[in-house]
Amino acid sequence: MHNPKVIVQFQQSAIPDEWGTPQDGQSRPRVVKRGIDDHDEVPDGEVPQADHLVFMVHGIGPVCDLRFRSMVECVDDFRAISLKLLQTHFRKSVEESKVRRVEFLPVHWHSALHGDATGVDRRIKKITLPSTARLRHFTNETLLDILFYNSPTYCQTIVDKVSLEMNRLYELFMSRNPDFKGGVSVAGHSLGSLILFDILSNQQDLTGSFPDPRESSESEVVQEGLPDLQEALESLSLLDYITVFDKEKMDMESLLMCTVDDLKEMGIPLGPRKKIAKYVEEMAASQVIDAKSTATSFCCAPRGRSQAVCNLYSSVSVRYNPLDFELVHFFALGSPIGMFLTVRGLDKIDETYRLPTCKGFFNIYHPLDPVAYRLEPMIIADLDLKPVLIPHHKGRKRLHLELKESLTRMGSDLKQGFLSSLRSAWQTLNEFARFHTSSAQLQEELEKVADQIKEEEEKQKLENTEICREEDLSIKIGMLNGGHRIDYVLQEKPIESFNEYLFALQSHLCYW
Repeated sequence: MHNPKVIVQFQQSAIPDEWGTPQDGQSRPRVVKRGIDDHDEVPDGEVPQADHLVFMVHGIGPVCDLRFRSMVECVDDFRAISLKLLQTHFRKSVEESKVRRVEFLPVHWHSALHGDATGVDRRIKKITLPSTARLRHFTNETLLDILFYNSPTYCQTIVDKVSLEMNRLYELFMSRNPDFKGGVSVAGHSLGSLILFDILSNQQDLTGSFPDPRESSESEVVQEGLPDLQEALESLSLLDYITVFDKEKMDMESLLMCTVDDLKEMGIPLGPRKKIAKYVEEMAASQVIDAKSTATSFCCAPRGRSQAVCNLYSSVSVRYNPLDFELVHFFALGSPIGMFLTVRGLDKIDETYRLPTCKGFFNIYHPLDPVAYRLEPMIIADLDLKPVLIPHHKGRKRLHLELKESLTRMGSDLKQGFLSSLRSAWQTLNEFARFHTSSAQLQEELEKVADQIKEEEEKQKLENTEICREEDLSIKIGMLNGGHRIDYVLQEKPIESFNEYLFALQSHLCYW
């Protein structure tokens, strides 16, 4: 208590420090004021109505940045920065109530794997070596998340948590904002962007706006060869239980989705239950093989689920829940999507492929981020195009980038001027030699010089064209972002350009 009217409450932080031990310090305090004497100092807060809703999915580990802040704190900061930018860059629109605000909501999935949720932390702790304990704790808390996502068992846990949590938050948000008519987008950092990409790749377009001509073909391939339910039960000598399945309105496709608990709930005895479970397991395995071959044959499918299966055929056993909403944009921040798709065996993303329920896709990264990868070269491999440079929020480019570009252009102009002078001197020398000598050797040498000058000029023209085109937004790059550019690069700070390795880790955590 500072005085009778001001109380400051310090909350104990449960976030571990960089070595995995609990912090002794406190999180940011809460100030409670009694009375209304200083009501003018109380900020107005956010506008109640929102124009847009964005779900933000974190990457590996329990903390999000170098300050070891939780997901909630980082998203709060993100929301505050967004409001400041609205006031500074769109003040007129805000005053005229044309623009209100963007609502950012955090989506947690780390807790679904760690702690008492799965017991995996307890099991890993038993096999962890005692040496370099803090470093090993850091590894178990963060880097293991990547291995978890590559495990079919825990991958299912992660995608279920993310998709169901987004559906829950969307339903809660709509219940509290029944008049909301804005769009919904998602943003994922690091591994979170890959999780979102896999979920969105496996959504089904229900609007009919983007039909997939190969959808029926794939369905036929997967369903081909499935026996009738009665035939299956007869082959297992369990035809007596057909009435039980008829009562539950089950067919062969439904049976393949059943678990042992489902069969037990239906009243199937233990013996028949074991037989059916084994049959389902064998049948499901054969369907997985069919799905893999289908995915391989549809690697360059136009769009829809065929291409989604191709992207994810290494994890075909994972089931993806449908989202209760369609998306406007997907923002991938510091994303390894390109690397994971390549490792999964995908050589190329077809130019006509798009996410079934999401119109826009932006791959945003820091130039020094060791985890980030580009996507545009996977769509058009022959196009040597630099990513789009994102303008600084204060306008233009940072000073060192302006200087670097100016020197590049100056060097290009000087080289062009030198080549023009050289060409003029050669023409004078050539005319002089032609009138004063008949030496064939001299004529041959002059022709070689002329060819070299011409080659240099063509090369210079190509370089100038590349400089002018490196940020050309009119170039069409497939349909993943509706035909627009996909790769966008942030501007590094001047100090970061001095030592790339020193700021590598920081650059991966800068997006918040």
